[in-house]
Amino acid sequence: MTLGFFLICFPIIMSLIIFCIRVNKIRNFIAYLSTIIIMAAVGVFTFFWVKNGSQIMQLSIGEITEAVDKLILIAELILMVVVTILCFKYKKYWISLLSIVPTLLIAYFELFLKNEADTDIRLYIDHLSILMCLIVGVIGCLIVIYAVGYMHGYHHHHIDIEDRRYYFFMILFMFLGCMFGFVLSENLLWIDFFWEMTSVCSFLLIGYTKTEEAINNSFRALWKNLLGGCALAVAIVYFGIKAQTVSFHSLIIMGQRISDHSDMWVLMPIALIAFAAFTKAAQFPFSTWLIGAMVAPTPSSALLHSATMVKAGIYILFRLSPAMAGTRVGLMVSFIGGFTFFAASVIAIAQSDGKKVLAFSTISNLGLMVACAGVGRAETIWAGVFLMIFHAISKSLLFQDVGATENSIHSRDVEDMHGLLYRLPRLAIIMFIGIAGMFLAPFGMLISKWSALKASVDESNILLVFFICFGSATTSFYWTKWMGKIISHEHTDEEKVRDITKKNELISLIVHAILMITLCAFFPLLSKLYVDSLLMEMFGTYEDVLPISILYILVAIIIFVFAIPFFAYIASKKMKTNIKLSYMNGINVGNNNEFVNSFGDPKQVWMSNYYFHKKIGQRKLMMPIQVFTTAWIVVLLSMIISSAI
Repeated sequence: MTLGFFLICFPIIMSLIIFCIRVNKIRNFIAYLSTIIIMAAVGVFTFFWVKNGSQIMQLSIGEITEAVDKLILIAELILMVVVTILCFKYKKYWISLLSIVPTLLIAYFELFLKNEADTDIRLYIDHLSILMCLIVGVIGCLIVIYAVGYMHGYHHHHIDIEDRRYYFFMILFMFLGCMFGFVLSENLLWIDFFWEMTSVCSFLLIGYTKTEEAINNSFRALWKNLLGGCALAVAIVYFGIKAQTVSFHSLIIMGQRISDHSDMWVLMPIALIAFAAFTKAAQFPFSTWLIGAMVAPTPSSALLHSATMVKAGIYILFRLSPAMAGTRVGLMVSFIGGFTFFAASVIAIAQSDGKKVLAFSTISNLGLMVACAGVGRAETIWAGVFLMIFHAISKSLLFQDVGATENSIHSRDVEDMHGLLYRLPRLAIIMFIGIAGMFLAPFGMLISKWSALKASVDESNILLVFFICFGSATTSFYWTKWMGKIISHEHTDEEKVRDITKKNELISLIVHAILMITLCAFFPLLSKLYVDSLLMEMFGTYEDVLPISILYILVAIIIFVFAIPFFAYIASKKMKTNIKLSYMNGINVGNNNEFVNSFGDPKQVWMSNYYFHKKIGQRKLMMPIQVFTTAWIVVLLSMIISSAI
C-alpha cells in the first residue's frame, strides 16, 4: 500500500523541488536520481504484488481518507483557477467554462450529495494497473533521461526560445505522478482529478516554447481534453446519485449485469466515460490535438504519444470493456475505433514529415486498441493489451530516434533519411527496430489484428472487419516506405553525417531497443504467464488465441527481421568495391547516381516515394472525417441517453 502512494506522491514532490532549482547540473542530477528511484519503486511494487500471489488488492487509507479527499478537492479547485487565469491571459475565455463547470459540479456533489457510507477503497491493484505502472514507470522515466540531454542541445540550437528547463522537467515529473494516480485509483472522484491534471500537464508541455503556433495548439489540446473531462464529471455525478457509490469497479460490475430495461440507466455513465476516453485517446473527431502536440520538444511528443496521455484513454476503455460487450456503447466505441484505425492510416500515407507519420500512426493504432475494447471479448483485449505494450515502447523509441536524427541531419523528412543506414548507422538500426516492432509479426501486423478480426467476424461486425482488413493494408504501405528509405543505397555517396547524439539520449534509445527485442523473444512467455491471467481476472474465462508452438515460430521470424539492417550494412561495405550498374535510360557514369541522356546532357537519379498529398492528405480528408465521426457519436449517444432516461 505504501509503495502505491509513494509512486503517486514522490514524482509530484520531486516536480516541485526541480522547479525551484535553477542550476542545470544539480537539476539534471536530481532528475537522474529521481528516475532511478521511480523505476526501482515500480520494480519493488511489482515484486511484492507477485509475491503476494498476484491477487486483486483494494486499499484504503484509513482515518485520513476524508482529509485526503478534501485535499484533492482543493487541488482540483486550484487547478480550475489556474486554467481560468491562463484562458483569460490568452483571451480564450470560453475554454475556461470547460474547466469551471465540471469542477464546480464535482465539488457540489462531493460536498452535498455524496453518500457518506460509500466505500473508503481508494486504490485498486490488479494485472492491468500493474502493467500500466510498468509502462509509465519504465518508458516514462527513460523519456526523462533522454530529455536531460536533448533539452540541453535543444536550447543550444534554439537560442530564441526562453530556457525554462526547470519548468519543463517539473511538468514531466508531475505528469508521471498523475498517471500513477490515475491507473491506481479506484474512486471515480480521484480518477477525475488525475484525469484533469494530465490534461493540464499536456497543455503546458505543448505550449512550452510560447510561440503563437505552440499556444494555439496547446489550447486546442486543452479544450478537447476538458470536453472529455466534462463528460466524465457528468457521468460520475449521475452514477453517484443513482448508485450511491463512486466506485469505478461497481460501475463495471453493474454494466456486466444488465438484465432488463430498468437497468439500462447504467449505460449512460459508461457511454459518457467512453466519450471522455475518445478525447484522451485522440480518436476522430478529437485527434487534431495530438497532431498539434508535435510542436513541443521531442520528449513531450514521446511522452504524450506513447507512455502516458493517450494510454489513459485506452486504459479506461479496457476497464470498461466487459461492460460494453454487445451493447450500443460497445457498437459506438468499436465503430469509432475501427474507423479511426483505417482513416488515420490512410492519411499517414500522405505524410513525409517523420513526426507526422508517427502522429497519424499513433492515432491509427490507438483506434485499433479502442475497437478491441468496444468488441468486449477476451481475445480482442488480448490483442489490445499487446498492441498497447509494444506501441508504448516502439513509439517512445521512434520519437526519440527521429529527434536525435533531426539534430544530426537537420531534417525529419522521411525522404532525407534515404540511405540513413550508411550515414548514421547507429540511429538507423535503432529506428529500423522501432518500425519493425510497430507493424511486423508477432504483435502489430499479424496476431493482434488477426485476433481482433476473428472476434469481429464472430460478432458479425462487418464494418469492423472492413476497417481492420484495409487499415492493416494501409499501415503496411507507409511503414514499408519508411523502412525502404532507411536501408536504400542509392545516392548515398556523401560522407557520413556526424552523429551528435548525447550519451544519455543514446542510453534511452538502446534500452528501448533491447526492451523491444526482449519482449519479442519472450512474447509467448509473457502471454502465458501474465496476459492470460489478466484476461481471466477481467472476463472469468479465456482460451488461447493461438497454440504456443505457433507463437514461437513467429518469434523466430521477427528476430530474423531485426537482423536485416545489420546484414544490409555489412553488404554495403562489399558493394563499395563491386558496384553493379543499373540501367538508367542512358549511359550510367559508374556510381548509380547519374547518367548521360541521348542528348549528352548529364542527369542525376534521385529515388523518391510518392505521397498522394492532393488525394488523401490531411487537408483533403480531415474535415469530412470529423463531420462524419461527430455525427455518429451524437446519434449513438442520443440513443443511449434516451434509452437510459
